[in-house]
Amino acid sequence: MKPLSENIKELEMMAVIKEKPKKGFSYKKVKLSTDLKPGEVLIKIKSVSFCGTDSHIYRYDNWARTHLNLPLIVGHEFSGEIIKMADDVPSLNIGDIVSAETHIICNECEFCLRGEGHICENTEIIGVHRDGCFASYIKIPAANCIVNNDVEDKTYLSVQEPLGNAVHTVTHFPIKNKSVVILGCGPIGLMGIDVAKAYGAKKVIAIEVNQYRRNIAKDLNADHIINPLEEDVLEKVMEYTNGKGADVICEFSGNIKAIETAFKYIKPGGGMSMLGLPNDNIEIDLANDIVFKGINIYGVVGRRIYQTWEKVKYLVSNDLLNLDKIVTHQFPLNKITEAAEIMESKNCGKIILIPGDDINE
Repeated sequence: MKPLSENIKELEMMAVIKEKPKKGFSYKKVKLSTDLKPGEVLIKIKSVSFCGTDSHIYRYDNWARTHLNLPLIVGHEFSGEIIKMADDVPSLNIGDIVSAETHIICNECEFCLRGEGHICENTEIIGVHRDGCFASYIKIPAANCIVNNDVEDKTYLSVQEPLGNAVHTVTHFPIKNKSVVILGCGPIGLMGIDVAKAYGAKKVIAIEVNQYRRNIAKDLNADHIINPLEEDVLEKVMEYTNGKGADVICEFSGNIKAIETAFKYIKPGGGMSMLGLPNDNIEIDLANDIVFKGINIYGVVGRRIYQTWEKVKYLVSNDLLNLDKIVTHQFPLNKITEAAEIMESKNCGKIILIPGDDINE
């Protein structure tokens, strides 16, 4: 694509909007100024992917009601091509194919200054705190761009952001030659299986209630798959780990009962990485299941900026994953409601959407 002409001061595009405080999205024409702030780039979006966060926004549940200011262009997972840059952007080029770190951080707070920008106290998230990417164009800080020019198959570039969540969760504790439980096989949990296998886990145990997603877990070569509706999870995990318990638990479900049970089958000295968000408090036997077991618990927030992205790029560039098995549906962006309803059904892996009716072309 050619650089955007300096004469074009405004773009018209179709975008997915959360307009009203109720279930649903609107798909409508909006305008976007091409003026850039210092350090910004303008990106022509090639693909986006649907996230659990987008489901919260679609339903307009408690979380959405307390986090959003409407109206808002939704979406935060994307890939695209840079078509305009601010004059002070030195490290990128027009035509670069990029994905993005979707947490825009301040680089000034205590956490940013000590290298923990993933917990920046001033974080803005694309598609939550500011307009997102379910559109034809987006403006973001150049610092958030991840260049992907060397990736031959660009089909799955938009899923790198959630893949980063899986990588952050799975790799926080050493997993090579370890027994690893993937608790919850939604799209990020499925990525967690793939990442655990790529990093040399000795045994991957997947726990999931949904048959569709259990089938994908099987395709990803999970060593054992447990259906909590039909089997005793504690009993089965202990059986599969010779009565010792799992070395590492990667919690993606947010299910209260599942989390409480996980503390019973984690091995003494083991590690639990927690990404899922329960809707209420959980009950833990602090003395017996944490203190006397000597376990480590790690809360996962997004991706470590930018250490996690280096791991993601390594996995993607070296073709070490099976993203073709995890991405189960593709739609044009104007089918956003259909995509949202499939995500609600849970009979899917990752869903990709493609903008395709640009007003300016």
